[in-house]
Amino acid sequence: MIEDSAAGLALTADQVARAGTSIDWLTSAGGVLHWVEASPEVGRAVVASWDPSSGASGVRISGLPEAGVGSSLHAYGGMPYTVLPALGVAVVDGSTGQIAGDVAVAATAHTYGDLAQSGGELLCVREDSSGDELVAIDLTTGALRVLRTTDGFLASPRAAKRRLAWVQWGAGVMPWDSSEVWVADYAPGGGVGAAVRVAGGPDESVVQPQWAQDGSLYFLSDRTGWWNLYRWRDGRTEAVAPMAAECATAPWESGYANYALLLSGRIGVIVQRGPEHELVIVEPDGRVAAVETPYTSIKPFLAAMGDRIALIGASPTRASEIALVATDGSARVEVIRRGPGDLVAGSVPEIMRIRSGQAEVTALFYPPAGDVRPAPLIVRAHSGPTYHSDLRLDGEVQFFTSRGFAVVDVDYRGSTGYGRAFRKALDGSWGRSDVEDCRNVTLHLLAVGRAMPEAVFISGASAGGFTALRAACEDGPFRLAVARSAIVDPQRWTTTAPRFQRPHAAILAHDGARVAPERVRRPVLLIHGGRDDVAPIGDVTQLATALQERKLLAGMLTLENVGHYLSAPAAQAAALDAELDAYLAVLTEAGLALPS
Repeated sequence: MIEDSAAGLALTADQVARAGTSIDWLTSAGGVLHWVEASPEVGRAVVASWDPSSGASGVRISGLPEAGVGSSLHAYGGMPYTVLPALGVAVVDGSTGQIAGDVAVAATAHTYGDLAQSGGELLCVREDSSGDELVAIDLTTGALRVLRTTDGFLASPRAAKRRLAWVQWGAGVMPWDSSEVWVADYAPGGGVGAAVRVAGGPDESVVQPQWAQDGSLYFLSDRTGWWNLYRWRDGRTEAVAPMAAECATAPWESGYANYALLLSGRIGVIVQRGPEHELVIVEPDGRVAAVETPYTSIKPFLAAMGDRIALIGASPTRASEIALVATDGSARVEVIRRGPGDLVAGSVPEIMRIRSGQAEVTALFYPPAGDVRPAPLIVRAHSGPTYHSDLRLDGEVQFFTSRGFAVVDVDYRGSTGYGRAFRKALDGSWGRSDVEDCRNVTLHLLAVGRAMPEAVFISGASAGGFTALRAACEDGPFRLAVARSAIVDPQRWTTTAPRFQRPHAAILAHDGARVAPERVRRPVLLIHGGRDDVAPIGDVTQLATALQERKLLAGMLTLENVGHYLSAPAAQAAALDAELDAYLAVLTEAGLALPS
């Protein structure tokens, strides 16, 4: 599991891959916690449950379905299960996209997701190439009724007290740019009444509606430039806890829960400032109090357990774990499900804020083992690009820092966690502003002696892979670019991307955005899954052929039967080893060695 290197004891790629357990989609029902867990040992995603009466060791794993639980609604997924009365469970089969588990539903040509149980019905969203439908399924008979249809997108169906709320947005926009919350009268087993738009519009993103016991509807809106919590009651909307911080995650998947409604009108909320998350409690009188936890990264799946909050938290020294957090000021944290214990944080990041053009960008700098200066530097552009760098234990970062590399994650313009204006600063400038920010962070690290000039690399996956490729189209300071699952041509991607993401490509792109082979000036390593449905491999293989002719192809690793995410242990290990070999080849050619 450990091998010797010039930097001492180093993590192996296999060790990193075997530690890749993921925990997501945490919910509570009837005083029991449920979540989706995927580990290399099990080999598929399963629904797991924990009953407080059973103790921390009493985790129950559902065996359904055999192919694993998972939704590909809107390409990236939606809530893939819901707990039914008598603790049955309805799930989305990860191989078919159909409803499975303890409810019988006739198979259709749709993809299902965003499941929610309401009385004797299962509410969910289903999608095909023509658009979305909001549907209700009778839990006894399996009969299905279509409640709402659109050529755009639907999400978050929530019913209570004979009213139904949902989110919708048009076919030509992204939900973090423009979306709406609607409400209508609703009789279970019947139809939907006249719909009323509660919030949202062309320049407002509204997400995550939840009904409270008193009939109020809560939701998150960025109408002030920050996603904050609002309440709609008696036809009026009011801000619940205004703040210059983000209280929502960009809705890549449907069914997030960045806040939880507790007893006595209290509300738990995830607050994000840059890469850092914290948990706060909003009191009924509007006072906001921070809750002490050991976590700097909290996934958007809060669940109420009485007066406590269940969450999935992590930090630079702790893998993701499920915990129950007290909200009474005692700072009590009860860990329910620990993350993989194989990884040790040999490198903890420094948070840097660096001027880049007219913007200030945030970067997480991980020094190499022993903090040797200067060190070979890997600059990482996160995926999305409408996302951010995660401030939590990352096995891939530790893989490289344990070998003597420094790593820096850059929250370039377009990242989330910094408000709407910063999030939209990349529109029409993809491949320009993001590259400029990565370059300026690198120049800063070179200027302060943290990076070795002859050994600076840039790496990224998906949208970050595009950023890395565009960085390779300039003379410096990068010596090599590594692009995993990369987009090559944003304009062409508007026709090949999944339906959900085509507007994203159009909003970000510009006429000169394509990575033209003749413009590439630095060697490139390409890593791609043969079954990538998000960024089809054709553009990458064409680029590889052209770069090979120009002697700028450091390698092309095609991972057969692998999709957009290189999350399978064998694929992740192969990608890591290929990336390391490419960096070592540059060091060897330059006559350099990793610091010891």
